[in-house]
Amino acid sequence: MTDVPERWTAATVYPDMWLDPAVDPRNTDGVSPDGELPTLQDYLSDHRSTLAMKCAGLDPHQLARRSVPPSTMSLLGLVRHLAEVERDWRTWVRPDVAEPRLYGGGNGDFDGAVPEQAVVDGAFADLAREQAATDALLAAHPDLHERVGPSGIAVRELWVHRVEEYARHNGHADLLRECIDGRVGQ
Repeated sequence: MTDVPERWTAATVYPDMWLDPAVDPRNTDGVSPDGELPTLQDYLSDHRSTLAMKCAGLDPHQLARRSVPPSTMSLLGLVRHLAEVERDWRTWVRPDVAEPRLYGGGNGDFDGAVPEQAVVDGAFADLAREQAATDALLAAHPDLHERVGPSGIAVRELWVHRVEEYARHNGHADLLRECIDGRVGQ
């Protein structure tokens, strides 16, 4: 890349933040939730919000930009990938109701992340739908000790894996966004 954007943040209080704490939708009044399941749900919600914030304000070309060549990774690709992963997690619980892949086999989630508004709109709609479906499935299994699916995976492991997946990809999103327009902050 020859065009390196200048680093910047919208935060004025802490220079390593995405937004000031007073306007960050991830900040809530009071203490963290009580209990393991509400804590996992809270962390997942925050990571989902973080991904949405990293994508906000960008046009289709910016969202589809592969900022770290030769990688095929882009913010739009991450959104598509996470929609695909949400769908896949449900098969860990209910393999009998497996749905076809959203974007085909192989690397379709990233390769198909092209700079078209319809693709962007579809990806965000897919992600919201798949998140809601996985949330609904896991809501039917509130006992974190319960073992589900043919492999007997613990519900706790599914929740932790979901948090880990979003957290890992939000690290990618940090770097991708900084390469696109220089905006920094967690």
